[in-house]
Formats: sequence, structure tokens, C-alpha cells
Amino acid sequence: MSQYQSDLLRLLDTRGYIHQVTDAQGLDALAQKEVVPGYIGFDPTAPSLHVGSLVQIMMLRRMQQAGHKPIVLMGGGTGKIGDPSFKDEARKLMTGDTIASNVASIKRVFEKFLTFAPKGEIGGPSDAVMVDNADWLDRLEYIPFLRDIGQHFSVNRMLSFDSVKTRLDREQSLSFLEFNYMILQAYDFLELSRRSACRLQMGGSDQWGNIVNGIELSRRVDSTQVYGLTTPLITTADGGKMGKTMNGAVWLNADALPPYDYWQFWRNTQDADVGRFMRLFTDLPLNEIARLEALEGAEINEAKKILADAATAMAHGQEAATTAAQTARLTFEEGASDANLPTVSVGAEGMNVVQANVTLGFATSNKEARRKLSEGAIRVNGAVISDPATPLQPGDKLSFGAKKHALVVN
Repeated sequence: MSQYQSDLLRLLDTRGYIHQVTDAQGLDALAQKEVVPGYIGFDPTAPSLHVGSLVQIMMLRRMQQAGHKPIVLMGGGTGKIGDPSFKDEARKLMTGDTIASNVASIKRVFEKFLTFAPKGEIGGPSDAVMVDNADWLDRLEYIPFLRDIGQHFSVNRMLSFDSVKTRLDREQSLSFLEFNYMILQAYDFLELSRRSACRLQMGGSDQWGNIVNGIELSRRVDSTQVYGLTTPLITTADGGKMGKTMNGAVWLNADALPPYDYWQFWRNTQDADVGRFMRLFTDLPLNEIARLEALEGAEINEAKKILADAATAMAHGQEAATTAAQTARLTFEEGASDANLPTVSVGAEGMNVVQANVTLGFATSNKEARRKLSEGAIRVNGAVISDPATPLQPGDKLSFGAKKHALVVN
């Protein structure tokens, strides 16, 4: 039973998103009486976000479902520095063109999860908006910023935050550039409070110190009451990091990871994680989730398919989810004869994965096959393959992208 009265915090609580809240009672009361604009920041460090960012995206979705206003803050400005929180070393600096390209690519993801006002229209109170902190950070003048904002930050206190302290305790370099990141993030909250009446910043548990800084800055400079909320660190049942696999990150953009591979990621969820991941990453009703997570033995696999279908449909559309599920069924459940899969013979001399894809006509050349390998688009028995010299054995199932599959024979 949730302790909260507002639809917003009750929804977040029952779904398992809440780790810390700066003033739970105050935020709960505010959310009961008015629409609360709230934001999460995303730095464009790559052309796509990955599953590790999905819990934050879903938090914004939950805000909108509860009738509040989600603000997506793209870090076009802070991305020029890079968040040092709990990082072993500084991020490589990106050019302005790379940042702009990444921002444009990442934007497509949010349109799958949030409802934005149609172009050219003002939109309703709970329509999502997307802003870029480069719009104000790029215009800051150094001396005025130091005088007006810098005076409110204690270096002693900044050094005490775990995100910084851990780096220094390991005697790992922390540049002055990175040290400024938390000040700029705090300023983002102040700016959004002024521009959009934003009253809530959300983020992962590693962002607690940065969020608290923003709350204190808004109070000191504008005497505005704002709030912070963080999510727990999302790990798998065996303690692994969410979204990290032996084959790399699970990207959200279809051009970075095919929908079939995305579906398979969720299908391979550990038994103990099924219910929790359904609550966090799907819109399935809680009573249905309770029924599914209670399944045991082979039946839990059906729950995993429902999880995979729901998560993939949300990120890539229902058609992509249906196609992925059908492909998996034909490839791994019905067998080659029922699926009418093409075959490729390795022969006495053997055959590697590049040769097989060219022989089947999946790739037009060795060069294309190698490129597809580097993109993570080729799998053997469901596992992504990256080594062009990987030998194939009779009985292997070879997959090229989401729709091309073959059975390896003698």
C-alpha cells in the first residue's frame, strides 16, 4: 500500500521508482493540488540512449500518465563537459557538430514514450516539452556567472559529495572543467524554474548531490521551493548492471540495435526480475503483473515473452514487437523444418560466419558481412557475433538482422 496521496507519487511508489525524495510530504501535497512540471536531463554522449536510461524515460512517462508535465532536458551545453559522477576518468570531449548530431538522433526516442504537442500548437498543461540547456548555458558570461551563482557554492561541500570524493580518494584526476558540471546542473534547475515553473528534478541515485545543489540554489537565489526525487540503482537479480550485456549496450534506437535484438534482451530476463521489470518498463496493470510473476517453471517463459512484447512495442511499435516475437518462435521453437528456414552447408572444409552470410545471399560481399558484424547485426544461436573468423557447426542457427535466418547443415 502506497504511503502517498497524489496520483503522481502513488504511481511512482507502487511501480518501484522511488529511492529518495527531498521533501516527500511537500511534493505530495503540491502534486495533489496542481500540475507539476518536472524534468530529467540527458547528456548526448552517443547517437542513442540505452536501456540504462530507460527507467528515467519511464519516470517522465509516469508523470504524464498522472496528469503532470514532463520536461526532457537535452544536455547540449553540459554535454560539452561531461558528468563526472562516479566516473573513473573524464569523458572525451565532443565537438559541437557531434553533440548536435547526437541530440537530433536521441530526440526520436522520446516521441515513442511521451506525448508532445503537435508542431505549431501550444499544447495542453500535461503535454511534454523538450528543451536544450545550450540555449542558456552557451550564453553565460563567466564573471557575472561567478558573481551571481558561484557565490552560493561551497568548494568544501562539493568535495564531500560521493560522486567527487570517490574519484579523489582513488587519486584519479578531476579536471576543473568537470568540477563545474554540478554547478551548471544546479543552474539548469534554476533556469527551468524561471522559464517553465519547473518544480521537480528527477534522476538516478547517483544524481542526488547534483539535484540537492539545484534545490538549494533555487531557494537562495529566487526563494523558490522545488523538489528532488531519485530512483534506486537498477540492477539485475545477480547484481549486474541494468542494460549491460556481454555484447555491449542495449541501445534504444532501432538503427543502433535491431528491434529483434531488443526483444531478445527482454526475453532473456532472469526469472527473479520479471515482475520488477514489468512494473518499471511496461504499462501492464499491477494485478496482471502479480499473476505473471507468480508463474513457475516453464510457465515463467510465457511471462518473459509478454514482457518482451510490451517493452518492444513501447520502444519500436507493435508491428516490430509482433515481428520479433514471430521470428523468435519460428527460429527457436518450431525448428528449421517447420519454419522452412534456408540452409547452408559447411562441408568438409568448414565455413566461417562471413562466408556463410555471403553464400546465403544475406550479405552481398565479405565487406558487407564484416560491417554487419561490427554493427552487432549477426547472431549465431541468438548470441551476437563480432569475430569474422567464427566457425559454424551443423545445427547452428544463423541470423542476419531481424528477418533473415538460416540453419547450418553438414
